[in-house]
Amino acid sequence: MMEKQCAKQNKQEEVTERGHWGSKVEFLLAVAGNVVGLGNVWRFPYLCYKNGGGAFLVPYVVFVVTCGVPLFLLETTIGQFSQEGSVTCWRKLCPLAEGIGYGGLLILLYSCMTYIIILSWALLYLVFSFSSQLPWSNCDNYWNTDDCVDFTTRNNSMKWTNKTNSTSASTEFWERRVLAISGGLEELGSIRWEVLLCLIVMWITCYFCIWKGVKSTGKVVYFTATFPYVMLLILLIRGLSLPGALQGVVFYLLPEPSRLTDPQVWMEAGAQIFFSYSVGVGSLTVLGSYNQYNNNCYRDCLWLCLLNSGTSLVAGFAVFSVLGFMAHEQGIPISEVAESGPGLAFIAYPQAVAMMPLPQLWSICFFIMLILLGLDTQFVAMEVVMTSITDMFPTVIRKAGRRECLLLLFCLICFFSQLVMITEGGMYVFQLFDYYACNGFCILFLAVFESLALGWIFGVQRLYDIIKDMTGVRANVFFKVCWLYLTPLVSLVSFIWSLIEYQPLTFNRWYVYPDWAYKLGWMFALSSILLVPVCALYKLGHGTGSLRQRFHHLCQPEPISLLTKVTEAELQHIADEEVQTSTA
Repeated sequence: MMEKQCAKQNKQEEVTERGHWGSKVEFLLAVAGNVVGLGNVWRFPYLCYKNGGGAFLVPYVVFVVTCGVPLFLLETTIGQFSQEGSVTCWRKLCPLAEGIGYGGLLILLYSCMTYIIILSWALLYLVFSFSSQLPWSNCDNYWNTDDCVDFTTRNNSMKWTNKTNSTSASTEFWERRVLAISGGLEELGSIRWEVLLCLIVMWITCYFCIWKGVKSTGKVVYFTATFPYVMLLILLIRGLSLPGALQGVVFYLLPEPSRLTDPQVWMEAGAQIFFSYSVGVGSLTVLGSYNQYNNNCYRDCLWLCLLNSGTSLVAGFAVFSVLGFMAHEQGIPISEVAESGPGLAFIAYPQAVAMMPLPQLWSICFFIMLILLGLDTQFVAMEVVMTSITDMFPTVIRKAGRRECLLLLFCLICFFSQLVMITEGGMYVFQLFDYYACNGFCILFLAVFESLALGWIFGVQRLYDIIKDMTGVRANVFFKVCWLYLTPLVSLVSFIWSLIEYQPLTFNRWYVYPDWAYKLGWMFALSSILLVPVCALYKLGHGTGSLRQRFHHLCQPEPISLLTKVTEAELQHIADEEVQTSTA
């Protein structure tokens, strides 16, 4: 009996292995689910039409080639090579740059708190989609005002054009029923209990998607990463068959070459790439770290980048064909119905499906697609945070039951911290958090130093040798040029320009935040940026030897990191031969 209790106790105290993906397909689906998210559906199509249609693809491709693909390959490579999380990998490769890992981790933590709010709204809309009549399709509800316009009948389009204060039924449902939005940040009001219930459901779902680590994550992505494509295909076919769809597609892609001279167009293309490709925050590093050492990450990255951009392009056809139909039915220009972000997902598209035959069916399809697109991005981000923390304290956390407890604590902290975002004034908090804490220039800053640290300090030739050793393929020399020059230069220029062109946040173009809110927003933004220099200065100040010796030591990778697995095997073989010789 005592022996069994001791064995059970030893098993509980035993440090478990880190583990790997069950198969290559799990890795591909996990990365695809992470990078293909809401931005592909509700941001890229809008940016494309807004910034010159087909001409926007020129700066988009430039940023894909110079920043997106090189950083995607770079982060996946160092993860697969080091077999470490987004923080501890820097300890092996370039300890001076460890702050990059902490900065990316903090941005992911912020995004975990905002992204899941969107999923909660989508879930609430999905529930309402099962109603006998879609509640945003008419103006006969208690939350509607006298200015409400019902667009399900063609005659009401005249009201829209003649009444300057008119609002659509879908807009009033969103603002007055779902959000019950208050007059400003100072008026938080009460918690929206329906959104709260949906938020609880989403957190429980995400918890059980990753509670066993890659063992559970790898299985869940078989559904969450593939089913959205089925929904997208259904919506694409339906959209293209609607009257007015052709005008929507033409409006989406009609080239306007004159816009290429506008720097803002280029900046928005760059921001879209950094968000859409999930670079700079360590997600790809963690996902790559669960690969087997000899996985061909070089080929995988190229195909995954192609999938990501291809999905964005196809999603544009699905979205703008429906917006073209809505504009055709209302008899107004498409520019008046085209929206981005929540405006597209919760106002424009629901309004469009309300005008179709069988509106409940298409509404259900759309919101299921939206939830699944966002769900795997959310739980993969959570997995990245969990893995990175676990790799920092492996002997403490990698024991039976401790990961599950840590994950529960993480979920509860995020949940209670974001309750303020689901109050009547919560949308103002949400926008403030999203605009500053998860801002593109924070990611650009990290990307600059990431490419400099790995390209110049760790060494681009080492990276090339690592890729050759892991995959058996020598990477194109163009990646060497990117990692040394193009990627850091383009990222730096984009970072500086985003600061120059900074505009204070406003809500719905009329609400101006109080000064203290802007200061709070900048505190969130700087919290991730300042971790890079602060961490570097801390390490320089607490080392041994002269400042020059400390700096040199912190720029050196761990000795084991300099050896490829092939070299280690060769050294082991030589050592075994020497032992055999001495024995003989």
